[in-house]
Amino acid sequence: MDLLFGYLFIFFARVTDVSMATVRMLMVVKGKRIQAACIGFVEVTIYILAIGRVLSGLDNPINIFVYALGFASGNFLGVFVEDKLALGNNIIQIITHHSAQPIVDRFREEGFGVTVMEGYGRDGIHHLIYITIKRKDVRRIYAILDEFDSKAFITITDARSIRGGYFNPAKRK
Repeated sequence: MDLLFGYLFIFFARVTDVSMATVRMLMVVKGKRIQAACIGFVEVTIYILAIGRVLSGLDNPINIFVYALGFASGNFLGVFVEDKLALGNNIIQIITHHSAQPIVDRFREEGFGVTVMEGYGRDGIHHLIYITIKRKDVRRIYAILDEFDSKAFITITDARSIRGGYFNPAKRK
């Protein structure tokens, strides 16, 4: 029973600390120093306990296998958690092949701040639509855009910080 407990401890400790590492890195990139430091403290404590268990039983290859399995699972879970948290903001640039005005009107009806510019591409004049949104609203943008132009060219970049402009919380239906 102690052996099974040891394997489970190693596995879940690695899943937890690697998942926390993913979230911590997001906090670092977003400039959230205090949150990153707190997560890092807990993460490294768990890591030391797990690695200590593995190193004390290095003659048992199952310890190493469970450690590696926990690391891989932690990466998977960490990416999943990070996707669900969807922290931060994005800047979306859309180049539509259709009239931009109905799309722009719809985005504004939904509460998004929109800027439209004219650009010249290979096929002539196109409208470039810029929207700064909360990351968790990306799927809503795609859904709205699919109603008007499912073949629009879209780029999304992360915005580390935002200052000024129209950035109201979008309406929920």
